[in-house]
Amino acid sequence: MQMVILAGGLATRLRPMTLNTPKSMIKVAGRPFLEYQLELLKEYEIKDILLCVGYKGELIKEYFGDGKKMGVNLSYSFDGEKLLGTAGALKKAYKLLNENFFLMYSDSYLPYDFQRIEDFFKNKDRLALMVVYKNQNRFDKSNVFIQNCLVKLYDKTFQQEKLEYIDAGLSILRKEVLNIIPENESCDLEQLYKILISENEISAYEIIQRFYQIGSPEGLGEFTELVKNGGLS
Repeated sequence: MQMVILAGGLATRLRPMTLNTPKSMIKVAGRPFLEYQLELLKEYEIKDILLCVGYKGELIKEYFGDGKKMGVNLSYSFDGEKLLGTAGALKKAYKLLNENFFLMYSDSYLPYDFQRIEDFFKNKDRLALMVVYKNQNRFDKSNVFIQNCLVKLYDKTFQQEKLEYIDAGLSILRKEVLNIIPENESCDLEQLYKILISENEISAYEIIQRFYQIGSPEGLGEFTELVKNGGLS
């Protein structure tokens, strides 16, 4: 299945490191973070990868090109001058998307069994799937409520109490769900997900292994230590 990586954010939490560098190009032990992501995806035989890029996205394309040096096939969709949000960026990339696709962020390292997740998605026959982790506010504030293998609530404002699960950084979407989004208008995934949740169209797949992220200084420090200590092997 195709993987789409959202790599268009401004990464304000990591400034000044990201003033002139996109988040996915931040060096970890001398290598861009995106390199670790691509290596992991290749291990799981995911080689068709679309990068939705925005801020300083040309630096990503200049470094990785078509991906052949890493044994993957990279294509690119550029946001352009107008910030479209996470869902809006997908809408702009519509013609480059497969009918079903994985979706992740450019700051996440996800050592998951992707094939098992894909099989679960196909068996449930919903429009979308969200991978969730029983976080209980340990690594970040929990933001998901699930019931009977369905996502029933997704609240990134953290106004809800007693949530145990967190969005674990990976989703699967059917391309057709993007028809909900207007052309060339800003829209975030949270808005799209809430519509799908209201129609009981997001399956929940619970993973038990934790994920890593470099979207915050703390997360970047933890992942750097993981790499230095050989924790990826």
